[in-house]
Amino acid sequence: MTKTLLQLAYKAADDKRAEDIVVLNMQGISPLADHFIVCHANSDRQVQAIAREMVDVAHKEGFEVKRLEGFDAARWILVDMGDVVAHVFHRDERTFYNLERLWGDAPFVNVEEL
Repeated sequence: MTKTLLQLAYKAADDKRAEDIVVLNMQGISPLADHFIVCHANSDRQVQAIAREMVDVAHKEGFEVKRLEGFDAARWILVDMGDVVAHVFHRDERTFYNLERLWGDAPFVNVEEL
């Protein structure tokens, strides 16, 4: 089930032209989720469009979205879908927070190979 949700969320981000989409395997590293998706966009509107598409696709496929935080500010939107948590950044914020470095011990996942 997680694999399907991960693939759906990744595709939703890609469909809305998210940049530098990275998937981190958080199993055994963080109790928050099995996978993090990290991506960014260059405008507030695009950041919101990516997050909105993830939410819409998850709901359409019967997955629950537990939380959506930061949507109005559109600088860092967190989409909590349970086992998969997406971090949709504005480009400047992604560089500042650098989650990939923060979670540097998490292996990268190639979603296209799942």
